[in-house]
Formats: sequence, C-alpha cells, structure tokens
Amino acid sequence: MFTKKETHIVVLNELDRARVALQEALHGAEGTPDAPGLRRALEIVDGIGAGEDPQVRWVREVLTGRNIDPRESEIHAIKALREAQPGLSLIAAVDLVRRCRTATDR
Repeated sequence: MFTKKETHIVVLNELDRARVALQEALHGAEGTPDAPGLRRALEIVDGIGAGEDPQVRWVREVLTGRNIDPRESEIHAIKALREAQPGLSLIAAVDLVRRCRTATDR
C-alpha cells in the first residue's frame, strides 16, 4: 500500500534501446564517413545520466529549466516540482529536493 509520504515518480529510460540502435548502425557503417558521427553519438548516449538516480536527474532538469538552485531556494524548488508533477505530495517533493541537494553537494 502506498502512502502520501512515499515518492512515486516513474522515469522512463529508453537509453538502452538507443544504445543498441547506435551500436548496430555503427557496426554497419564502419569505414564510411558516418562512422565518426555514430561513434560520437554512442559516447553521448553512454554519458547521459551515468550512475545518477533518474529521479534526481528529473529534479535537476526541472529546476535547471526554471533557474532554481535547490540549495539557495528550497521552497521555490519544492513548488516547481509540484507544478511540474501535479499530485506530487509535499513530503515527496521535499524528499526529492533534498536528495538533489545532497547529490549536487558531492
């Protein structure tokens, strides 16, 4: 059973599919002018969110899009998350902002 205190945000991640598609395209393009561009695209996909919690990445994207620093303006950050995800509880938004701050401080 879920309560309002829990954080429930589903982050869809299609990077694995993109990675496979790029690897297949690169395999078929070796020795062609397209190969360097496909290699670079594969590097970019491999670097996206490497090791970062998808929920924290979502919070960072929302706050960056609104020019909010969660360390300086926690209340505005919480409000921005709740506007971006209607139905997100206050407790969950606070938890997400604090997790983002902790990840940023590392």
